[in-house]
Amino acid sequence: MSAWYPDRQKSVYILRQLVLRDFKLKYRRSILGVLWSVLNPLLMMTVMAAVFSTMMRFSSDSIPSYPLYIILGNVAFSLMSDSTSQGMGSIIGAASLLKKVRIKRWVFPLEKVLFSMVNFALSLVAVLIVMLAVGVLPTWTALLLPLFLVYIGMFCAGLALLLSSLAVFFRDVMHLWGVVLTAWTYATPLFYPVEILPNWMLVVERFNPMYHFVNYIRTLLLYQQVPSLALNGACALCGALMLALGLIVFRKTERRFILFI
Repeated sequence: MSAWYPDRQKSVYILRQLVLRDFKLKYRRSILGVLWSVLNPLLMMTVMAAVFSTMMRFSSDSIPSYPLYIILGNVAFSLMSDSTSQGMGSIIGAASLLKKVRIKRWVFPLEKVLFSMVNFALSLVAVLIVMLAVGVLPTWTALLLPLFLVYIGMFCAGLALLLSSLAVFFRDVMHLWGVVLTAWTYATPLFYPVEILPNWMLVVERFNPMYHFVNYIRTLLLYQQVPSLALNGACALCGALMLALGLIVFRKTERRFILFI
């Protein structure tokens, strides 16, 4: 891009090129290619549905379709875990480029979030297949999915900015985050019904952002209802607060990145 182009236009161009690069690299030399974005959530859902509905009997009468319940929770949580895990090391991974070229640093963690959202969009094909297989036809409430993406996109972007900043100064964050994600997975009702949780845990879930995001997408596609104002408010608040926190920390620390990467 010419140096005469506005910074915003150059950043958008770089974002687009980085997303295309990661997309090509992910499926390079893969026979099935993009189909893995559809097959992976389908296979995960099959395994988890078999284990938790048959062996552990986590299925509940309040859940219209347990396989759909699982896959919706899985794709929503995967969007957060993939985008933050990749975004966390984005600044360190772009060290050689940042040392040579003047470029907006926030482009790199944001690109990882956008790339994960592209994979999420592809995984919705798997969700549609499951919906048709279990006889749950999509309704007009599915049109509210873009609003869900705005909420969770803000949250993931803020968390990726925060983690990428911390990882530059404290490499231990990159090792600890996997443990945090594992604990977060079990703390969020992805494969078990909410009814089995004790009262104290239900109170804790109110402070779990992923509980609200998972509940939001299930309300749209599984229960086929319009999310309440309270649920919209919770998702919007979680996204806005995390985005604000991530931006504040990133902007205060980004000038010192070059000294540590």
